[in-house]
Amino acid sequence: MLRYIFGSSIYMSQLKLSSPLFFKQVGFVFFLFFPPIIYAQDGKSLFESNCAQCHNPIKVVIGPALKGITERITDKKLLREWIRNNQKVLATGDKYFTNLFEQYGKTPMNTFPGLSDPEIDAIIKYVDDYAAPFAASNNTVLPSVSLRDNSLQYGIITFIFAVFMLGLLIINKNLKKLVDEKDGEKIYKPIPFYRNKIYISFAVLILCILCGYYLVIAGIGLGRNKNYQPEQPIFFSHKIHAGLNQISCLLCHGNAWEGKQASIPSLNMCMNCHAAINEYKGERLFRENNVRVDPNEEIQKLYAHTGYDPKTGKYTKLSSPVEWIKIHNLPDHVFFSHAQHVRAGKVQCQTCHGPIQEMDEVKQFADLSMGWCINCHRTTKVDFANSVTGNAGNKFYSIYKKFSGELKSGKIDSVTVEQIGGTECQKCHY
Repeated sequence: MLRYIFGSSIYMSQLKLSSPLFFKQVGFVFFLFFPPIIYAQDGKSLFESNCAQCHNPIKVVIGPALKGITERITDKKLLREWIRNNQKVLATGDKYFTNLFEQYGKTPMNTFPGLSDPEIDAIIKYVDDYAAPFAASNNTVLPSVSLRDNSLQYGIITFIFAVFMLGLLIINKNLKKLVDEKDGEKIYKPIPFYRNKIYISFAVLILCILCGYYLVIAGIGLGRNKNYQPEQPIFFSHKIHAGLNQISCLLCHGNAWEGKQASIPSLNMCMNCHAAINEYKGERLFRENNVRVDPNEEIQKLYAHTGYDPKTGKYTKLSSPVEWIKIHNLPDHVFFSHAQHVRAGKVQCQTCHGPIQEMDEVKQFADLSMGWCINCHRTTKVDFANSVTGNAGNKFYSIYKKFSGELKSGKIDSVTVEQIGGTECQKCHY
């Protein structure tokens, strides 16, 4: 059989199976039957991680809708430059971008110097090809949606590759044995793999590396609850309130403008509207597990907690608090002030909380780790007075005379949070 495969036993005896030539030949065959798969840039993922906080492809959020951007800006090189450093483009006096900057209240856009040309092109292609999601009417029955998990396929492919490699090793070993027998070399009895010190050491090393890796990952993740999405006692849809009805976040979370905590609004705040609005007639609502929610029942829960009788329009009994489940939680040794970020820094809510205006059930968008905060401070531009662009800026930053001079001379084009001490330990730890 072996002679049939290789042509003759002479060729087998001349072939040095342990030589690099043999492995090159095997590698060529492996490449021929299992070619590598090259994945394109994931424009949706890049958009959600970099742009979704302020933009939507088809509607205005904090910034303009992005669909059709290549029709409005035909110079792709200029568009890439705008995404990487918009302040630099504004300094050139480009008419379109200057008008855009003034149209949206002269709020500087975040810069993304780390994005490559293929990544930017993938984002642009995603927003240009974006189609509005299907909106269900009250009579529409939506099919249950299940997320596709490819773990089984990946496991099967990995198993096939492992069997293939094991087969090559066995063939190589047997062929080498045949060659040694023909050459008259002494053949030693092989040591069982479970007694081979090299195999045992290698297995122990791999086990230690895997255990150490997962132990470190688990340790780093302690206290981080990214994507944590509990089911609240009353279903409150930010998509309807902040999204469809365009209610400002600060109307309910007014403490974010003046204090450390954003705080959960009192039920009296809810009743300011729902004393008159006692029926929902909008689109159907669903929880994350695709279970339908009756909004009118949720409004009745609100009335039950406040002791309000919608028929008489009076409060007939004592109110009882709603036991909301806290989602975002920082360690006790971390100082974070909403007022400092929202009011002084003009940071949008979506920067930390994600596209909250699109969420029915709120989840933790970012991991809120120290590294995540530091990276934001290193890249976020502060609202600094800039005579070049005509930005009056936040008067608080006028104490940094050094940067004012450097901006005026053109030495720098913007000032980041890091440059004004945003990465000093004492800023957040005390």
